[in-house]
Amino acid sequence: MAKMNWAQLLNTDTFDNKQEQAARPSYVIAADRITFSAPFRRLANKTQVHPLYDNDHLRHRLIHSEEVASVGRSIGMRIGSWLAEEKYIASEDAHKIAGVVQAACLAHDVGNPPFGHSGEEAIGKWCSEQLHGGFRAFQGIASDRWHEFEKFEGNAQGFRILTRLEMYRNEGGMCMPNAVLGAFMKYPMGAETSKRLKQNKSQNDLYVGAKKFGFFESERPYFEAAAAAMGLIQARGPDDKGWWRRHPLVYLVEAADDICYNIVDLEDGYSAGDLPCKTVEDLLSAIAIPTKRNQDGYTEYERISYLRARAIGGAINACVEAFNDNHDAILDGSLSDSLIGVSSKAKDFEAIKDLAHAQLFTAPRKTRLEVKGRNVIRKVLDGLCPVYEELAQRNWNEDALPDYERQLVNAVKLDLRDVSDAYTALHSMTDFVSGMTDRYAVQVSDMLSG
Repeated sequence: MAKMNWAQLLNTDTFDNKQEQAARPSYVIAADRITFSAPFRRLANKTQVHPLYDNDHLRHRLIHSEEVASVGRSIGMRIGSWLAEEKYIASEDAHKIAGVVQAACLAHDVGNPPFGHSGEEAIGKWCSEQLHGGFRAFQGIASDRWHEFEKFEGNAQGFRILTRLEMYRNEGGMCMPNAVLGAFMKYPMGAETSKRLKQNKSQNDLYVGAKKFGFFESERPYFEAAAAAMGLIQARGPDDKGWWRRHPLVYLVEAADDICYNIVDLEDGYSAGDLPCKTVEDLLSAIAIPTKRNQDGYTEYERISYLRARAIGGAINACVEAFNDNHDAILDGSLSDSLIGVSSKAKDFEAIKDLAHAQLFTAPRKTRLEVKGRNVIRKVLDGLCPVYEELAQRNWNEDALPDYERQLVNAVKLDLRDVSDAYTALHSMTDFVSGMTDRYAVQVSDMLSG
């Protein structure tokens, strides 16, 4: 069976082919570019799990991304040292693992729309209605591209931001190193391929990288170039466009995300008053590195914070062990699970997920937010449609827009530079709406509804 090799996998060339600066490696530049980008800053006003209320201790997506990057860097340092010790990589390359993973972790949520996953669903449902006979501006899109709108995917939008929209627009975007793009790409295939693989496989037999899709067709060339440079294993898809096995560092980014959102959701659940202290303590204790520290005199909040830190450490240990044990399967692309899923802590994390689905994801405050979010997003999409309808009637000439539509474009700073047909028009709209913060989406909804 073919295997990927680490020398290629750690390719840090960039789209613009600029030479790496010795004092500042390309993956450090990548992390800096992400950190200083507008899409990253906007995560500060996007919901993580719990609604953004008055409690300042609750996480939003920016804090979550920073925490994931911290955990990912720690995992990467451990894995890098192990790979060097086992002679899979040169000792001087060990630091690359942590740097690449940290940059990919910072970017992992950058494409998520307002109001969390309910925002994705709202955008997808609205787009599906248009593709099946809604607004005329979006008629004529090839049917093999419908799925990327009907199942709108924040991961693919994130890749679009990294490679096209932000910084050097249409010229490689932020010009991420190939290894960072590889570590970012959890689902290395297009929407139609993912759809057909799911139709042809049972859920148990479906490859872990096919559960969603990771890029839109408009950005396929960027990923194809990066995948070739890194030597990712390619398979043939049912649509013959092909798909790839995951880059090994995807498992580290995914593990860092799994660790953070599961463990800190419990801490936030306690802070928000949705979970009792004893329940949280019991779940965290099952994962935490054992301690003999006397916690007498600690407040409940202090005990949970301490356990959360120990639990993150225990989860990191379990994921590092799982990576080492499954290294060969990861390199030949046959591992079809997460590191958490094949780790010694798998059952403990399942217990956390079960509780979250039963008590956190159905909490009344969260449900109210999701209902409001869906309605807000629909109002924004409906309200912006006259712009695209008029554009379509005027052969996509922005200068020919009537007065009201021109005012609307100026009022929300709608970017129409790349709109030339129905496909690019719908991407323009989803670029705008998915980039909104929760708060700005509400403001624009109020403006459009009068």
